Amino acid sequence: MKRRTFLAAVSGSTLAGLTGCLAVGSTSRLNCADGCDIGMAASAFRPAEYTVSVGDTVVWKNTSSKAHTVTAYENAIPEEADFFASGDYDSEQAARDGWFGQRGGAIPSGESFSHTFEVPGTYNYVCIPHERGGMTGQVIVEK
Repeated sequence: MKRRTFLAAVSGSTLAGLTGCLAVGSTSRLNCADGCDIGMAASAFRPAEYTVSVGDTVVWKNTSSKAHTVTAYENAIPEEADFFASGDYDSEQAARDGWFGQRGGAIPSGESFSHTFEVPGTYNYVCIPHERGGMTGQVIVEK
């Protein structure tokens, strides 16, 4: 068999197998059976949108091999709400400076971050190192 024909055959079957795995992963909670609500895949939060009630605590777990952050977009959370970010930063800019300075706020593989939501509304957040790849999420807090 010629090299190109072989590579095309192998890559096609590999891609088909991976597609099946990705489809399952996209609807699952990515190893969150042990108590987390949102998993962090290589470049996505799973699920990307999550709904809770006022007073609920959301747990994010890094289910990938890459380091991630959870950082609220300051201008995209309710005005009365507390800002949240892994690394306990008090502002989005501080979280960004921390990440780009010394990888501050990093959540290593297998580790978790949690936040309790006390104000109803929509909370948009980001993984700073994977923002360019579209790794954003949203928590909707209902009364």
